[in-house]
Amino acid sequence: MIGARVRTRSDIPKVIRKARKANIENLAHAGAAIRLTARRSIRKGKKASQAGSPPHTRRGLIRRAILYAVEKEKQRVVVGPSYTKVGPAAAPHEHGGRFRRRRYKQRPFMGPALVKTKPRLPRKWAGSIR
Repeated sequence: MIGARVRTRSDIPKVIRKARKANIENLAHAGAAIRLTARRSIRKGKKASQAGSPPHTRRGLIRRAILYAVEKEKQRVVVGPSYTKVGPAAAPHEHGGRFRRRRYKQRPFMGPALVKTKPRLPRKWAGSIR
């Protein structure tokens, strides 16, 4: 019979720290990718876009208002038009509805940006914990 002694060492807190750090970095990359896709979908134009397609912008205000922020404590990313820059004007475009006594048909730009970017997101996390 052969005997052997084995020692193992576990550094679980270090692994958790590295996983959180990698997750925050990857969330930032994902937010930037979704923001870029949404910004590129909004075109300049004087006339309103067709219902169901992203809105047109005359001065580029909605396009510049799309931002992202990573909430480190909650481990999530928020992407969308900044309320401080465009106020409630982006919501009627995204979901349809009333704004300043006018009825807007649905012209989503954030939802389709997420759908278009979604297949690329898992690759951002692959092999990120080192």
